Amino acid sequence: MNFVIVGCGAIGQKRAKAVRAAGHSVGVVVDLDSERAEALARQCPGALHSTDWRQSVSTPAAEAVVVATTNEWLAPVTIAAVRAGKHVIVEKPAARTVKEIDGVITEARKAGVKVQVGFNHRYHPALQMARKLCDSGALGPLLFVRGRYGHGGRVGYENEWRANPEISGGGELIDQGVHLIDLSRWFLGDFTRVEGHAKTYFWSMRVDDNAFLSLRTATEQIAWLHVSCTEWKNLFSMEIYGREGKLDIQGLGGSYGVERIAHYRMLPSMGPPETTIWEYPGEDQSWLLEMNDFDQAIRSGKSRGPSLSDAKSALQVVESIYQTV
Repeated sequence: MNFVIVGCGAIGQKRAKAVRAAGHSVGVVVDLDSERAEALARQCPGALHSTDWRQSVSTPAAEAVVVATTNEWLAPVTIAAVRAGKHVIVEKPAARTVKEIDGVITEARKAGVKVQVGFNHRYHPALQMARKLCDSGALGPLLFVRGRYGHGGRVGYENEWRANPEISGGGELIDQGVHLIDLSRWFLGDFTRVEGHAKTYFWSMRVDDNAFLSLRTATEQIAWLHVSCTEWKNLFSMEIYGREGKLDIQGLGGSYGVERIAHYRMLPSMGPPETTIWEYPGEDQSWLLEMNDFDQAIRSGKSRGPSLSDAKSALQVVESIYQTV
């Protein structure tokens, strides 16, 4: 397929790399910063660069669009792309509000195209292994999830776009929080009861820098989550508990530490469990695996990866917490 990349920042660059690694071509790269667009175009042989996303997503030669903009443009660019008949992979959270994403869902249904949401954490090898083990029944019935995710920000973080609610739609909860919400729902199912608190503790900004969530399913399974941008040592930790064992997932590579998953299998005698550990020290392949899933969804006509409905479910949790602040 021939892709248009809208948004040439760090995520747009990762997605452009994944597009090419998956065997597709990048026809146009777009950014309001012309120098940034030109720089990414140089990395994609044959690609044009532009500052006009409206014209670019309607390019007849393009078959698919990657939307990797700041949050306020995610829904408008996706809607323009699907109206032009393009398949879309849009960065999480896909919109700032439930109302915005409802508009995207409506337009995507009318257009009959595939729209996948960039919850790339599902494609990390430790999470893929966790999904495989849970599906195999290795943990027995699932009981609850405990998750933590955070980073420590950087000098000037309070002046970046994520600190501006008109652009971002919120703070740490809508940023890294939607990843934990999506992963928890991926394992446990829909949440019918949402409780929590979002608070600004450290950064001088109008959005939250920490959020604490208690999410329950209809059968009383619970996800107990904390996301933070006052996590002075970057952290990803997710534990999945079942009646017959536990999975402990730590790290995402890079500054988050080597990605690993431990399976603690409860023995009939209980006591110390049988332990199996897998580590994944290599380069992050989640972006490529996600792109391959997107490709297969288009080819097969069947949805595979995270959907707009999944993104809406995460945003419903986010809005519920923000409404209590």
